[in-house]
Amino acid sequence: MIEVLYQDDSLVIAVKPADLLSVPGRGPENQDCLLHRLQSEFPTARIVHRLDCATSGVMVLALDADSHRELSRQFHDRETRKRYIAVVDGTLKQHQGRVELPLRCDWPNRPKQMVDHDQGKPALTEYRLLDQADDRSRVELIPITGRSHQLRVHMQALGHPILGDRFYATPSALAKADRLNLHAEQLGIRHPVSGERMEFTAPCPF
Repeated sequence: MIEVLYQDDSLVIAVKPADLLSVPGRGPENQDCLLHRLQSEFPTARIVHRLDCATSGVMVLALDADSHRELSRQFHDRETRKRYIAVVDGTLKQHQGRVELPLRCDWPNRPKQMVDHDQGKPALTEYRLLDQADDRSRVELIPITGRSHQLRVHMQALGHPILGDRFYATPSALAKADRLNLHAEQLGIRHPVSGERMEFTAPCPF
């Protein structure tokens, strides 16, 4: 069962579990996903944005074409508010800051992404230390842009890969967690019909 935080005639706010696709992939073995599970209860549900398969957290889905168009616009125009929680390897020297490194697909190793100052698209992440112990740090991550794998690559580029990240973590950081320690804890949007500011939170499970 998918946890639903809120629903009305225009949208559904759901919590995606870790290791579940947002949308179906190629082949019959990759059809199980958040969208299909929710469509069994909300047949008109449409995807607005995605989370990586390994990432858990809050997602919004639209229930009609007009709502889908407006919510998609909000994401495109960076009017949404997103807050992630991650546990990263090591202890941060700077307790807060910004990572501004352009990203592009690492084609020979896709779906991995990479920093590329010549061909990459602009990407910006703000981070803030929440606490640290035992050579690991809990951080708040605010993606200003929404590039694929942005938070994962930016933390790796800082020298602090996210624990349990099978794409970007060192072997020791991968072994420190049984799942990717990245969770979309909070999402803020404007209601596509009323324009009311709404914020939804799903507590971090790790």
